[in-house]
Amino acid sequence: MMSKKILSGILAVLVLSSFAIGQDRAGSVAFGVRGGITNYQGDDYDSAKQRPYGSVLAEYYLTNRFSQETALNIGELAGETGANDFKSVASSLSLMGRFALLGGGFRPYLAAGAELVGIDPEGENNDNHDRTSFAFPVGGGVSLGLGENVTFDVRGLYHYSLDDRYDGLDTESANDAFLTGTAGLTWITGGNPDKDGDGLSKKEEKARGTNPNLADTDGDGLSDGEEVNVYKTDPLKADSDGDGLSDSDELKKYNTNANKADSDGDGLSDGDEVLKHRTNASNADSDGDGLNDGAEINTHKTDALKADTDGDGLSDGREVTQTKSDPLKADTDGGSVNDGAEVTRGSDPLNAEDDVPKVAKVEETLQVEVGKAIVLEGVVFKSGSAEISPESEAILVKAFNTLNENAEIAVEIQGHTDNRGGRALNTRLSLARAEAVKAYLVRKGIAANRITTKGFGPDKPVASNDTAEGRQQNRRIEFFRVK
Repeated sequence: MMSKKILSGILAVLVLSSFAIGQDRAGSVAFGVRGGITNYQGDDYDSAKQRPYGSVLAEYYLTNRFSQETALNIGELAGETGANDFKSVASSLSLMGRFALLGGGFRPYLAAGAELVGIDPEGENNDNHDRTSFAFPVGGGVSLGLGENVTFDVRGLYHYSLDDRYDGLDTESANDAFLTGTAGLTWITGGNPDKDGDGLSKKEEKARGTNPNLADTDGDGLSDGEEVNVYKTDPLKADSDGDGLSDSDELKKYNTNANKADSDGDGLSDGDEVLKHRTNASNADSDGDGLNDGAEINTHKTDALKADTDGDGLSDGREVTQTKSDPLKADTDGGSVNDGAEVTRGSDPLNAEDDVPKVAKVEETLQVEVGKAIVLEGVVFKSGSAEISPESEAILVKAFNTLNENAEIAVEIQGHTDNRGGRALNTRLSLARAEAVKAYLVRKGIAANRITTKGFGPDKPVASNDTAEGRQQNRRIEFFRVK
């Protein structure tokens, strides 16, 4: 039962140590102390005794797994054979290389090197045999990480000597040797705390939750150190601002702000601008028409990459903000002239009636001279009446045009009849017909004081009343210019 508990404890230590001191040790320096026992392995004495042994050491890591150790060591060697015992004090300066089989906090390793050993034999047969010689330690051990910078080390070494007098005797047999078994603590300083080379120490990476073994934790193309120290982006999120573009693309390809989803503030995310609309995510008005890209796409439905969407000669911005015309329709009022041409010539792009200028109509007039009369041919009245017939409109319009365009003219409208019927009746009828023509002209806008009337009845015939044709000519209205 006890052995199972011990085994479980050992396994727990191994697991925990595998997570300790996980950084790259290349370039680091360690200092330590060891203590343990020796066991004499020479063949000049029958029985060896275990004696104390200790070391102080310094170690330099050339790589994460390979290191060089220099140590000052001191211990005793002892043995016995019958009545004769020996004891020697062995002190040495050793230089060894260590190669770790694993690179984490749990490190089994192999060790080998050389040492300069000083021997001071003691005992009645050992006087005057103080000497110095070389030995070659080989062996291995296990290093367990106990924390950020501390390891616990257990190892065993076999020290083979080039001398046969560690025990004070020289029997011309095999050279002497001894075993050491030690345990100790080592403190590691310096080295490379940034194993992945991203610019953040292991401590910083742990605090931020990034991977200390991966330079670019979020895989966005920026090292964790760049994100934290230079760009202030999130090293755990490939797209810090959630706009659809990776931080690296924003900073190095599109020159947008990786911490702001809409870098240019136009109402469109950088991702939408780059991937969907192909607009410039760092310029709010990609086509320079006076409308920002968001307004063009979301509000006006115009082309944010084309300053004049409808091709009418006016920029979209000018149409929206100034002329109020439709930037999607070249001829807003549908009057056959496009908006740009209308604005250029000064007509209204919102009024179709002014698209095609009206040709001024040349009004027909009458040629009259002062003191002369002309017959208004075509003025027709109903029989025996002063009511003007519709077919008289053409000649009356000419009379109106003459007065309307010549404000200096004053006229007398004279009425005439044939000789059929009574004279008095015809005189009244001729005046009534003259008054009817005046009334028409006044209604059209001619001042009444410019027109006088007179009825002559049958008194001024211009043809014979004996024939129908003559009588027709005598029934007339004359336009007499008095001024």
